[in-house]
Amino acid sequence: MSLPKGLAEEVSKNLVMVARLIDEDPEGAYGYARVALRLASRVAAVREAAGFAAYANQKYSEALAEFRAARRMTGNVELWPVMADCERGLGRPEKALDMAGAPEVHKLDKAGQVEMRLVAAGARRDMDQLDAAIVTLQSPELASNSVQPWTARLRYAYADALLAAGREDEAREWFAKAVESDKDGSTNASDRLAELDGVEFVDAFDENEDEDEDADEDTDVDVDVDGVDLVDLADDDKGVESASVEAESVKDGAVASVEADDDSADSDDGPSGDLR
Repeated sequence: MSLPKGLAEEVSKNLVMVARLIDEDPEGAYGYARVALRLASRVAAVREAAGFAAYANQKYSEALAEFRAARRMTGNVELWPVMADCERGLGRPEKALDMAGAPEVHKLDKAGQVEMRLVAAGARRDMDQLDAAIVTLQSPELASNSVQPWTARLRYAYADALLAAGREDEAREWFAKAVESDKDGSTNASDRLAELDGVEFVDAFDENEDEDEDADEDTDVDVDVDGVDLVDLADDDKGVESASVEAESVKDGAVASVEADDDSADSDDGPSGDLR
Protein backbone atom coordinates (compact mmCIF):
# COMPACT_ATOMS: atom_id res chain seq x y z
CA MET A 1 0.00 0.00 0.00
CA SER A 2 1.41 3.40 -0.97
CA LEU A 3 1.14 6.51 1.20
CA PRO A 4 1.14 10.21 0.31
CA LYS A 5 4.67 11.59 0.28
CA GLY A 6 4.34 13.69 3.44
CA LEU A 7 2.69 10.89 5.39
CA ALA A 8 5.20 8.36 4.12
CA GLU A 9 8.07 10.52 5.37
CA GLU A 10 6.47 10.91 8.79
CA VAL A 11 5.90 7.17 9.10
CA SER A 12 9.46 6.46 7.98
CA LYS A 13 10.89 8.77 10.64
CA ASN A 14 9.00 6.92 13.35
CA LEU A 15 10.09 3.52 12.05
CA VAL A 16 13.71 4.67 12.01
CA MET A 17 13.40 5.66 15.65
CA VAL A 18 11.88 2.28 16.49
CA ALA A 19 14.88 0.52 14.96
CA ARG A 20 17.31 2.87 16.68
CA LEU A 21 15.86 2.59 20.18
CA ILE A 22 14.48 -0.94 20.42
CA ASP A 23 17.59 -2.45 22.04
CA GLU A 24 18.55 0.34 24.45
CA ASP A 25 15.19 2.01 25.08
CA PRO A 26 12.32 -0.42 24.39
CA GLU A 27 9.72 1.87 25.92
CA GLY A 28 10.80 4.74 23.72
CA ALA A 29 10.71 2.49 20.66
CA TYR A 30 7.22 1.36 21.61
CA GLY A 31 6.04 4.96 21.73
CA TYR A 32 7.29 5.66 18.21
CA ALA A 33 5.78 2.40 16.99
CA ARG A 34 2.36 3.42 18.30
CA VAL A 35 2.62 6.73 16.45
CA ALA A 36 3.50 4.95 13.21
CA LEU A 37 0.64 2.53 13.78
CA ARG A 38 -1.85 5.37 14.14
CA LEU A 39 -0.59 6.93 10.92
CA ALA A 40 -0.42 3.80 8.75
CA SER A 41 -1.98 0.71 10.29
CA ARG A 42 -2.52 -0.89 6.88
CA VAL A 43 1.20 -1.05 6.06
CA ALA A 44 2.75 -4.44 6.79
CA ALA A 45 6.13 -2.98 7.79
CA VAL A 46 4.42 -0.77 10.36
CA ARG A 47 2.50 -3.72 11.86
CA GLU A 48 5.71 -5.74 12.02
CA ALA A 49 7.65 -2.91 13.70
CA ALA A 50 4.81 -2.43 16.17
CA GLY A 51 4.93 -6.15 16.89
CA PHE A 52 8.65 -6.14 17.65
CA ALA A 53 8.33 -3.04 19.83
CA ALA A 54 5.54 -4.69 21.84
CA TYR A 55 7.57 -7.91 22.04
CA ALA A 56 10.59 -6.00 23.40
CA ASN A 57 8.34 -4.65 26.16
CA GLN A 58 6.95 -8.12 26.95
CA LYS A 59 3.49 -7.16 25.67
CA TYR A 60 3.12 -10.59 24.12
CA SER A 61 -0.59 -10.54 23.35
CA GLU A 62 -0.28 -7.25 21.51
CA ALA A 63 2.87 -8.38 19.72
CA LEU A 64 1.21 -11.59 18.56
CA ALA A 65 -1.76 -9.67 17.16
CA GLU A 66 0.56 -7.33 15.20
CA PHE A 67 2.66 -10.21 13.85
CA ARG A 68 -0.45 -12.06 12.71
CA ALA A 69 -1.68 -8.92 10.95
CA ALA A 70 1.67 -8.46 9.20
CA ARG A 71 1.71 -12.10 8.13
CA ARG A 72 -1.80 -11.82 6.65
CA MET A 73 -0.69 -8.81 4.65
CA THR A 74 2.52 -10.35 3.28
CA GLY A 75 1.82 -14.10 3.30
CA ASN A 76 5.40 -14.91 4.36
CA VAL A 77 6.42 -17.10 7.31
CA GLU A 78 9.46 -15.21 8.57
CA LEU A 79 7.65 -14.19 11.74
CA TRP A 80 6.63 -17.76 12.65
CA PRO A 81 9.36 -18.33 15.31
CA VAL A 82 8.75 -15.05 17.12
CA MET A 83 5.01 -15.68 17.02
CA ALA A 84 5.64 -19.04 18.68
CA ASP A 85 7.79 -17.33 21.30
CA CYS A 86 4.90 -14.96 22.02
CA GLU A 87 2.83 -18.06 22.82
CA ARG A 88 5.51 -19.01 25.34
CA GLY A 89 5.37 -15.53 26.80
CA LEU A 90 1.62 -15.91 27.22
CA GLY A 91 2.15 -19.13 29.19
CA ARG A 92 1.20 -21.46 26.36
CA PRO A 93 4.33 -23.57 25.67
CA GLU A 94 2.22 -26.39 24.24
CA LYS A 95 0.99 -24.04 21.52
CA ALA A 96 4.57 -23.04 20.76
CA LEU A 97 5.50 -26.72 20.35
CA ASP A 98 2.56 -27.22 17.99
CA MET A 99 3.86 -24.34 15.88
CA ALA A 100 7.36 -25.88 15.92
CA GLY A 101 5.92 -28.95 14.19
CA ALA A 102 3.80 -27.05 11.68
CA PRO A 103 4.44 -27.13 7.90
CA GLU A 104 5.39 -23.44 7.99
CA VAL A 105 8.71 -24.36 9.64
CA HIS A 106 9.88 -26.13 6.47
CA LYS A 107 9.45 -22.86 4.57
CA LEU A 108 11.83 -21.01 6.86
CA ASP A 109 15.43 -20.32 5.89
CA LYS A 110 18.26 -21.80 7.94
CA ALA A 111 18.31 -18.89 10.41
CA GLY A 112 14.56 -19.17 10.90
CA GLN A 113 14.77 -22.92 11.49
CA VAL A 114 17.48 -22.46 14.13
CA GLU A 115 15.36 -19.78 15.78
CA MET A 116 12.41 -22.15 15.80
CA ARG A 117 14.57 -24.81 17.42
CA LEU A 118 15.56 -22.36 20.16
CA VAL A 119 11.91 -21.51 20.80
CA ALA A 120 10.94 -25.19 20.92
CA ALA A 121 13.71 -25.94 23.40
CA GLY A 122 12.57 -23.02 25.53
CA ALA A 123 9.03 -24.40 25.48
CA ARG A 124 10.33 -27.77 26.64
CA ARG A 125 12.09 -26.09 29.54
CA ASP A 126 8.91 -24.18 30.38
CA MET A 127 7.30 -27.59 30.80
CA ASP A 128 10.22 -28.88 32.94
CA GLN A 129 11.30 -31.26 30.20
CA LEU A 130 15.04 -30.59 30.46
CA ASP A 131 16.22 -33.75 28.70
CA ALA A 132 13.85 -33.08 25.82
CA ALA A 133 15.13 -29.50 25.60
CA ILE A 134 18.70 -30.75 25.34
CA VAL A 135 17.79 -33.22 22.60
CA THR A 136 15.88 -30.50 20.73
CA LEU A 137 19.01 -28.34 20.55
CA GLN A 138 21.24 -31.17 19.33
CA SER A 139 21.49 -30.58 15.62
CA PRO A 140 23.93 -30.29 12.71
CA GLU A 141 24.02 -26.52 13.31
CA LEU A 142 25.17 -27.09 16.90
CA ALA A 143 27.85 -29.59 15.92
CA SER A 144 29.17 -27.51 13.02
CA ASN A 145 32.52 -25.74 13.39
CA SER A 146 31.28 -23.01 11.09
CA VAL A 147 30.38 -19.81 12.92
CA GLN A 148 27.11 -18.28 11.78
CA PRO A 149 25.08 -15.38 13.22
CA TRP A 150 23.04 -17.84 15.31
CA THR A 151 25.94 -20.03 16.50
CA ALA A 152 26.66 -18.25 19.79
CA ARG A 153 23.04 -18.20 20.86
CA LEU A 154 22.54 -21.86 19.96
CA ARG A 155 25.62 -22.95 21.90
CA TYR A 156 24.65 -20.75 24.83
CA ALA A 157 21.14 -22.22 24.98
CA TYR A 158 22.60 -25.73 24.87
CA ALA A 159 25.09 -24.96 27.66
CA ASP A 160 22.36 -23.39 29.79
CA ALA A 161 20.12 -26.44 29.35
CA LEU A 162 22.98 -28.76 30.30
CA LEU A 163 23.66 -26.73 33.42
CA ALA A 164 19.99 -26.79 34.40
CA ALA A 165 20.12 -30.57 34.07
CA GLY A 166 23.11 -30.76 36.43
CA ARG A 167 25.67 -31.60 33.74
CA GLU A 168 28.14 -28.92 34.80
CA ASP A 169 31.29 -30.18 33.04
CA GLU A 170 29.52 -30.36 29.69
CA ALA A 171 27.91 -26.99 30.32
CA ARG A 172 31.30 -25.41 30.93
CA GLU A 173 32.60 -26.85 27.65
CA TRP A 174 29.69 -25.37 25.67
CA PHE A 175 29.80 -22.01 27.42
CA ALA A 176 33.45 -21.85 26.35
CA LYS A 177 32.44 -22.67 22.76
CA ALA A 178 29.77 -19.99 22.93
CA VAL A 179 32.39 -17.45 24.01
CA GLU A 180 34.56 -18.40 21.03
CA SER A 181 31.74 -17.73 18.58
CA ASP A 182 30.23 -14.69 20.29
CA LYS A 183 32.01 -11.94 18.38
CA ASP A 184 29.41 -9.22 18.96
CA GLY A 185 28.58 -9.91 22.60
CA SER A 186 25.07 -11.18 21.94
CA THR A 187 25.23 -13.44 25.03
CA ASN A 188 26.76 -13.24 28.50
CA ALA A 189 28.55 -16.55 27.97
CA SER A 190 31.86 -15.17 29.26
CA ASP A 191 30.25 -14.20 32.58
CA ARG A 192 28.59 -17.60 32.92
CA LEU A 193 31.90 -19.33 32.20
CA ALA A 194 33.72 -17.22 34.78
CA GLU A 195 31.01 -18.02 37.30
CA LEU A 196 31.49 -21.75 36.74
CA ASP A 197 35.25 -21.30 37.17
CA GLY A 198 34.72 -19.54 40.49
CA VAL A 199 36.00 -16.18 39.29
CA GLU A 200 34.70 -13.22 41.30
CA PHE A 201 34.64 -9.72 39.85
CA VAL A 202 35.38 -6.88 42.27
CA ASP A 203 34.41 -3.29 41.57
CA ALA A 204 37.78 -1.52 41.49
CA PHE A 205 36.10 1.87 41.80
CA ASP A 206 34.63 0.95 45.18
CA GLU A 207 37.99 -0.37 46.35
CA ASN A 208 39.69 2.92 45.48
CA GLU A 209 37.00 4.82 47.35
CA ASP A 210 37.63 2.71 50.48
CA GLU A 211 41.38 3.32 50.19
CA ASP A 212 40.82 7.07 49.89
CA GLU A 213 38.61 7.03 52.98
CA ASP A 214 41.23 5.09 54.93
CA ALA A 215 43.91 7.55 53.82
CA ASP A 216 41.78 10.48 54.96
CA GLU A 217 41.31 8.86 58.35
CA ASP A 218 45.05 8.26 58.69
CA THR A 219 45.89 11.95 58.15
CA ASP A 220 43.65 13.18 60.96
CA VAL A 221 46.08 12.41 63.80
CA ASP A 222 46.45 14.23 67.09
CA VAL A 223 49.64 13.54 69.07
CA ASP A 224 49.97 14.33 72.74
CA VAL A 225 53.50 14.94 73.98
CA ASP A 226 53.65 15.62 77.69
CA GLY A 227 50.32 17.40 77.69
CA VAL A 228 51.01 19.41 74.51
CA ASP A 229 48.74 18.66 71.52
CA LEU A 230 50.59 18.43 68.21
CA VAL A 231 48.03 18.67 65.42
CA ASP A 232 48.39 17.63 61.82
CA LEU A 233 49.91 20.69 60.22
CA ALA A 234 48.72 19.64 56.76
CA ASP A 235 45.08 20.11 57.80
CA ASP A 236 43.88 23.30 56.09
CA ASP A 237 40.91 23.52 58.47
CA LYS A 238 43.27 24.49 61.31
CA GLY A 239 43.88 27.85 59.65
CA VAL A 240 47.58 27.77 60.45
CA GLU A 241 49.73 29.56 57.93
CA SER A 242 53.08 28.30 59.19
CA ALA A 243 54.17 26.42 62.25
CA SER A 244 57.01 24.30 63.47
CA VAL A 245 57.07 22.01 66.42
CA GLU A 246 60.19 20.38 67.59
CA ALA A 247 60.23 17.73 70.24
CA GLU A 248 63.32 16.10 71.61
CA SER A 249 63.02 13.04 73.80
CA VAL A 250 65.52 12.16 76.47
CA LYS A 251 66.19 8.93 78.31
CA ASP A 252 63.24 7.34 80.12
CA GLY A 253 60.79 8.96 77.66
CA ALA A 254 60.82 12.39 79.30
CA VAL A 255 60.39 15.45 77.11
CA ALA A 256 63.45 17.62 77.18
CA SER A 257 62.09 20.47 75.17
CA VAL A 258 59.15 21.48 73.09
CA GLU A 259 59.42 24.51 70.89
CA ALA A 260 56.68 25.93 68.80
CA ASP A 261 56.61 28.91 66.51
CA ASP A 262 53.43 30.25 64.99
CA ASP A 263 53.91 33.16 62.58
CA SER A 264 50.22 33.69 61.87
CA ALA A 265 48.72 34.08 65.36
CA ASP A 266 49.60 34.49 69.01
CA SER A 267 49.86 31.43 71.25
CA ASP A 268 46.81 32.24 73.42
CA ASP A 269 43.96 32.86 70.97
CA GLY A 270 45.04 30.63 68.09
CA PRO A 271 44.62 31.40 64.37
CA SER A 272 41.75 33.60 63.26
CA GLY A 273 42.14 33.51 59.46
CA ASP A 274 40.68 30.91 57.06
CA LEU A 275 43.27 30.08 54.43
CA ARG A 276 41.14 27.69 52.32
